Amino acid sequence: QLQLVESGGGLVQPGGSLRLSCTASGFTLDYYAIGWFRQVPGKEREGVSWISRSGGSTKYADSVKGRFTITKDNAKNTVYLQMNSLKPDDTAVYHCAADQSGIRTSIGSLWTDPAKYGVWGQGTQVTVSS
Repeated sequence: QLQLVESGGGLVQPGGSLRLSCTASGFTLDYYAIGWFRQVPGKEREGVSWISRSGGSTKYADSVKGRFTITKDNAKNTVYLQMNSLKPDDTAVYHCAADQSGIRTSIGSLWTDPAKYGVWGQGTQVTVSS
């Protein structure tokens, strides 16, 4: 069974940092591109960041560029999202997702389309508040 499990969410003050983890089971991430999305109630799921199969290429939403960093450790079968300088607007449930084709999400802004991903984690809550 293909599964992604996110962890590392929590409550943090504005300006603080969190590192989210996305660990795969039932498959190896070497062949998958991974996206991080976030969602708040009443809004569409928003693409936050993306990393290629090899980990050599990354993409970010303008709203997080310079503050978030996505990395991949294929040996640990885990993708990380380091989030610094957090703002209240970053409050959301964060999900990771796997693009089984490895390339479907690599072109332009297609990585921001949730429909391009076939495996999703259950999400982890991030709350930024003083």
